[in-house]
Amino acid sequence: MLDRQRFESLWTRCIGDGASAVFDELDGMYREPHRRYHAAPHIEHCLRQFDLAADRMDEPDVVEMALWFHDAIYEIPAKDNELRSAELFAALADGRGSKRFRTKVHDLVMATTHLDPPPQTLDESFMVDIDLSSFGRPWEEFLLDSRAVRAELPHLSDAEFRPRQKKFLESLAARPRFCFTEFFRERHEDRARKNMERMIAMLESEGGP
Repeated sequence: MLDRQRFESLWTRCIGDGASAVFDELDGMYREPHRRYHAAPHIEHCLRQFDLAADRMDEPDVVEMALWFHDAIYEIPAKDNELRSAELFAALADGRGSKRFRTKVHDLVMATTHLDPPPQTLDESFMVDIDLSSFGRPWEEFLLDSRAVRAELPHLSDAEFRPRQKKFLESLAARPRFCFTEFFRERHEDRARKNMERMIAMLESEGGP
């Protein structure tokens, strides 16, 4: 269950009034029935990871706000969910808070597209590492997450999904370092790479996830 008090405190100190209504809107989005992975448990997991590293970030409030919003819009098979999520934050902020804060939240949400270029700032690096931190979970938990991702894409046949997912995992595995921050590298790098290698092998054998 998403933490209303936590969100409302963050919104109020960074943006201003209206926190309760914004939380209700976000909470409703993360409860949408088509979500299996990009739902409230993912946000909760991200916030737990955030709490571990917040004191190492340049602007932790920016990172936390971006985490709350980064998957707010999740429509399938749309390819602009991150952009629309960033735009939703801007619309709900409605010019309140500093322009600098709003711009940085937008940029951090967009970093979760996981496309080139790689993160350019420390907080972008933390944002990406936190979003993908579930890759460093024990294998059985990673497998459950992978199956949840698959369940969100029922319009794809296995023959379509497997090469697409394999290509995505291979692009992550090809990075010199999976984690961009030393903090998460020490926590997740080895296990994340082993999980990806194992899942790629499953996809090649047409056995998973």
